[in-house]
Amino acid sequence: MKALRAYFFNSIVKLCFINCLTGVALIAPSISYGQEWAPDRTIRLIVPYGVGGSSDVIARSLAVELGKNLGQTVIVDNKAGGQGVIAMQEAARAAPDGYTIILGHVGTLAVNPAMMQKLPYDVQKDFSPVTLLAKVPMVFAVGPKSDATTLPQFISQAKASPGKLTYGSAGNGSAGHLAFEMLKLAAGIDVMHVPYKGTGAQMTDLLAGNIDAAAAGLPGFLPHVKSGKLKILAVGSAQRMPAVPDVPTVAELGYKNFESTQWFGLLVPAKTPEPVIARLNKEALKALASPTVQRRLIEDSSTPVGAGPKDFAQFIASEQKRWSAVVRNANLTAD
Repeated sequence: MKALRAYFFNSIVKLCFINCLTGVALIAPSISYGQEWAPDRTIRLIVPYGVGGSSDVIARSLAVELGKNLGQTVIVDNKAGGQGVIAMQEAARAAPDGYTIILGHVGTLAVNPAMMQKLPYDVQKDFSPVTLLAKVPMVFAVGPKSDATTLPQFISQAKASPGKLTYGSAGNGSAGHLAFEMLKLAAGIDVMHVPYKGTGAQMTDLLAGNIDAAAAGLPGFLPHVKSGKLKILAVGSAQRMPAVPDVPTVAELGYKNFESTQWFGLLVPAKTPEPVIARLNKEALKALASPTVQRRLIEDSSTPVGAGPKDFAQFIASEQKRWSAVVRNANLTAD
């Protein structure tokens, strides 16, 4: 009788163990490492900023072609607010199955970790890089009331009147804020920062002459430059930009190795299976190389890049090191 009871007990334990394993198998992504991932439903691409900026243009241009390549719709979900923290948190908590992607940015991946002591996400631990997508050079411009026509003139004016000139940005910790702080450190000048809640408000005051200068991506400035309302003094890229070929780089004006660009890339939640990341990388690079996406990005003064997951991870790490130095040397803190 004891032997019979032991037999039934062991059988029940084995059955429960098998059922548990089956349950885990049902929860885990049904894909083997020798098999290419094929999505079977809509994919969401989260953008940490509002509609209309370079991040939105890049995301929407890519989403259409990426969806075609994957055979599924890729929807763009703008989640603005909190300097990108809200969107990053949501993406970090999403299921690691390839159906949630986030558009990473220099601000959310390199600047926030340096400026925010209690950042509710960890770039290295909570995300897996997919690919670097594009770079958007920063430009330095002055408004209609400024009589500076070159960057050296503006720097001379700033040195003559420390703390009296002002520059605006889209917000504390924004790409424009960090770019101008980098310029201040390189040139040894004191210019007062005026943070705004978005590029629109900053542009309004710059055009009205309420601030002297600003730094931002070229697309936002270009229409006003063409109309003669703004003057671009220099570009932050390593080479001159085709859209404004007569404008010098900061580096060629004597500030060696100066480079300030916004950049964008795709990431997925940590623990996303390697085959999923590999397929997303493959199709994102294919989409990035398509004539439609290339043309749209160039129109927006963005430079298409592309990279493998490991290369993108190394790039993020190097950018974190570079921008943390700017934050530390400029003694910047989050709001």
